[in-house]
Amino acid sequence: MSAYLDGHAPGIDDTRAGRSVAERHERWAMRLPKEADDLWAFVQALAAGDLLDLLAHCTSLTVNAVRAPFDRRPGAWAHADRLAEAVGLDMRGYWTPTVASYLGRVTKARIAEAVREAVSPDAAERISSLKKPDMAAEAEALLAGKGWLPSLLRAPEPVAGEVCSEARCLTEKAA
Repeated sequence: MSAYLDGHAPGIDDTRAGRSVAERHERWAMRLPKEADDLWAFVQALAAGDLLDLLAHCTSLTVNAVRAPFDRRPGAWAHADRLAEAVGLDMRGYWTPTVASYLGRVTKARIAEAVREAVSPDAAERISSLKKPDMAAEAEALLAGKGWLPSLLRAPEPVAGEVCSEARCLTEKAA
């Protein structure tokens, strides 16, 4: 399933990450044969590095780790976290909290939490009495360059040891 992120994060296509994906997609679109019958011969003739690049690009378009409130897919999220860990994904280089991207879409409590985490409790307290639009604008300025991310965009905690099925882990613990 392909996840189009613009519905979840308006403007994401205009970010560094969005532009990078679009540019990579365009480069592959120019290289791929126009006729479907020629596709497999093209893929089979690719050098190993190019083949891995194409597979990685296709995968990047299909992994869906969006955590919507109504969606309960802990298994999918666990796999997405493992993939993010394996590739060293760090969203700080691709996303920053702005009024448009985040601060204007969350509660005042979330805005204060972000400022508290990234700047200081005093800074969060100073802006807490402002009306939400003003608070969001002040928070955007305070958070600029801090590399703060909401929890859903943060790198997952590294998994210690091997991940195993619950049944296998229970069997090993009993032995």
